Amino acid sequence: MARSVEFIFDYGSPNAYLVHKVLPELLARTGADLVATPCLLGGIFKASNNKSHIVPYADIPAKLAYERLEMQRFIVRHGLTQFRMNPHFPVNTLLIMRGAIVAQEMARLPAYSAAMFAGMWEQGLNLADAEVVRAALDAAGFDGKALLERTGEPAIKAQLVANTENAVARGVFGIPTFFAGGEMFFGKERLAQVEEAVLRGPHGS
Repeated sequence: MARSVEFIFDYGSPNAYLVHKVLPELLARTGADLVATPCLLGGIFKASNNKSHIVPYADIPAKLAYERLEMQRFIVRHGLTQFRMNPHFPVNTLLIMRGAIVAQEMARLPAYSAAMFAGMWEQGLNLADAEVVRAALDAAGFDGKALLERTGEPAIKAQLVANTENAVARGVFGIPTFFAGGEMFFGKERLAQVEEAVLRGPHGS
């Protein structure tokens, strides 16, 4: 059976961006294939009764500061010098996550994801604005207008809902989440465990 890592993601998560940048190295080391599954983080939060860590940690300044420290350590360790917090954060990602479904149908999800993650976490774009998204897609070699028109198709909307509901049904409560070797892992700090699970194979085989 081919090795694979499933990556549950939403472009609105800074940690998903960081993972996106380092996953290629893990895949190269393990020979695993990437299964990228676009989901709506807001939908996951609502269905799982979860909240962004910024909300529960708001009254615990030391814990929020430590979360930021861990993020900075990850950035330094992997040399992710282009990362910038988006000035529009949190950004409504419904439009661009539907766009991810369209891009996946076009077999162009990797290029689309590269453009959206860069726009969100390197360029500081407001990707809730359809015109901003169109311009970013045009710059990345897409027909931005045509792609965005397809985000209104019922089947595209339904697929994003189905992805999100399926993820929650499998135990997902936040992003980034991974499935590897028959197990679920949450958070960028679990990448070493993800790699071990890939190499171990399903159920320790």
